[in-house]
Amino acid sequence: MITLSVVVPVRDGERHIADALTSLCRNTRHDFEFIVVDDGSVDGTGEVVSDFAGELPGLTVLRNEAPAGLADARNAGLSAATGRYVTFLDGDDWLAPGYLARLVDAVDGLGCDFVRTDHVQVEGRKRVVHRAPSARRGAVHDPRDGILPADVRTMVDYPYAWAGIYRRSLGDLLRFPGSLHTAEDRPWIWRLHQQAATFAVVSLAGVFYRRMVAGSLTQVGDERQLHFFDAFELVMKDVEPRFQAKAVRNFCALLAHHLELADRFTPELRARFEERGARMVRDLPAELVADSVARMSAQRGAALRALLPDLPPGPHVRVRQEEP
Repeated sequence: MITLSVVVPVRDGERHIADALTSLCRNTRHDFEFIVVDDGSVDGTGEVVSDFAGELPGLTVLRNEAPAGLADARNAGLSAATGRYVTFLDGDDWLAPGYLARLVDAVDGLGCDFVRTDHVQVEGRKRVVHRAPSARRGAVHDPRDGILPADVRTMVDYPYAWAGIYRRSLGDLLRFPGSLHTAEDRPWIWRLHQQAATFAVVSLAGVFYRRMVAGSLTQVGDERQLHFFDAFELVMKDVEPRFQAKAVRNFCALLAHHLELADRFTPELRARFEERGARMVRDLPAELVADSVARMSAQRGAALRALLPDLPPGPHVRVRQEEP
């Protein structure tokens, strides 16, 4: 019987995929399986992965002839998974030795639906531990308790699927919106926290998340960035009324962040992005938008006010902490 399935989506990742798979070799166990989904790579990714066939027990490789996107690549891995639990690893990241066994021990010991962890952010030689935004560690809670307060960074502001472990019996709650090519983790984490029964956060930082990778969607300003709006339309469609203020603040903060980085867009795409952003903000409750903007830093608030000059003033409040 398989205890843990590890889903590894990768596209054109020949530069880093060997690091990811080498780290999995240091995490093997007879009841672990590793599912690499090669999402239409045209570089040497497939050859590198094939080289690990004899080194990584439990390795299965799936291949999409044409790129389907991160969401559908993860979903393909989920469909092939047979473990009691599932976790994710992106193809340009890596794990500490023995991390997966500790992760399984954590969820086994707590007996909950899913467990979230800290992670280590990597930029060149720099390493910074990023803590999951919950001070309540090692105890089981209702996932809805991880959503509020609205004006503080909470667990729905920490959407990284690879920073955790999940019971595969959660079924469709673990699937990502396949229509999205970016921000697919936003509706995913909101749905998980609103519909799952139990969760916990543990102080375990064994995922090394490589930032500023050339070609990653965080660095590319193409049309896929418009899927950010599609993602939050899904969030707003399903959000419970008591969490609406949090969802609006979440969206406004991230929209302001994207506007600050708008120089990566072509002029035509920037105009489309700004038009879509303005339209979506106008469709949200005006008082919640005004309050969200008032709680931002002056720079971010100015970015949104430039987008919407008619935005009504909100209450003057002290900024506590803002995302991302």
